Amino acid sequence: MLKYLIMTVRTPQFDPSVIDAHYAFLDDIKQRGLLELAGPFTDKSGGAYLIKAKNLEEAKSIAFSDPVHTSKSSIVTVYEWDV
Repeated sequence: MLKYLIMTVRTPQFDPSVIDAHYAFLDDIKQRGLLELAGPFTDKSGGAYLIKAKNLEEAKSIAFSDPVHTSKSSIVTVYEWDV
């Protein structure tokens, strides 16, 4: 499994009501053994999380199912990270 850094940056259309769904999403991928670290930026502009996936396509599939992405509340970017 490779590691991927997922960056989420809030858009002007950010909907605060999506936060609970986002945390439920993170809990789900943690339960599945995919999430290693997660947290918000202190300036409230977004956050980041570190996941494990077989390849970039799988990492993107996971990240782009995040409610902050599907609601267009945040721009989600996936980086393969050599930690």
